[in-house]
Amino acid sequence: MNKAQMSDLLGLISGGQKDLVKYDEVAKRLRARQQVDLGVQHVPLKKIVGSVGRYHDFTRSFLPRPGADEERWVKLDTAMNALETLPPVELYKIGDAYFVRDGNHRISVARANGLSHIEAYVTEVKSDVPITAEDFDHDEWLVKTERAEFLKDTRLDELRPDNNFVLTEPGRYPLVLRHIETHRYLRNQELERAGDPHRLSWKEAVESWYDNIYLPVVDAIRKYDLLKNFPDRTEADLYLWITHHREELARDYGLAPLSPEESVATFAEAYSGRAVGQTVKNIRLGLHKAIGDKERPLGMSEAEVEESKSRRAAGEVPLSEAEAMEAEKAT
Repeated sequence: MNKAQMSDLLGLISGGQKDLVKYDEVAKRLRARQQVDLGVQHVPLKKIVGSVGRYHDFTRSFLPRPGADEERWVKLDTAMNALETLPPVELYKIGDAYFVRDGNHRISVARANGLSHIEAYVTEVKSDVPITAEDFDHDEWLVKTERAEFLKDTRLDELRPDNNFVLTEPGRYPLVLRHIETHRYLRNQELERAGDPHRLSWKEAVESWYDNIYLPVVDAIRKYDLLKNFPDRTEADLYLWITHHREELARDYGLAPLSPEESVATFAEAYSGRAVGQTVKNIRLGLHKAIGDKERPLGMSEAEVEESKSRRAAGEVPLSEAEAMEAEKAT
């Protein structure tokens, strides 16, 4: 097994990135277009995380894969060890991270020879998202990008400046936008049934969701001191997990949506004393289930179950059903 194959294997085991990052994908997602010529600079090799074109030919640490030109690599290595002058590579810079425009083999050889920096023509591509090279070790850059898009869509930092709403996994902020839209739909349905002509604007829906849906769950999370059981996670992460847990209860037991207090209490009861790592893995994979018997979930009494079923029969539907109703109405 060569070094590149070993690096790929270790990446699979550790969960870290084993591939070079695709520049075009990052630039498109960050809407990075404005370019500024920074001239020739000495760039830390460890901050070069991706490539414009040859991202399949090298590992993340620029070890050559079979697609790389072996003869060219050997010639460059010989020249470098003979102290011959090589032309600067060409790099794009986004935030604190660099992407190879030209010079993948030279960077690979430089890293193999233990160099820390390389001479490069640098073109900065401006982005409003503060990206670092370390953000590409996993998916932090994508999470930051989604958060920036979420804040632009919701203006939550303006509407609730002390919100501290931060998620740690990609794909979660778009899910929250769906929650807000569904909350808006349900509130407007309530206003219509009450004969009230007012309908929530998007701004009002964001405020109402944050104040009446999100914050009560956070208050219950703090009451149960639940965050201590999930290191490196946030209250916003737990909010989404608990929302999913509540949806499972509604589906599996025919319940109406539980209150924030009931949702957090049953979640805490179901996962108290269980291995944190396995719990997080199961939640990620959608495998976590409400623990209990066939009649009622763990943490709920028979009376509470019956009361919730009555509310369900009276028309209180879970989030997933409300989303389906909203989608059907839109068509």
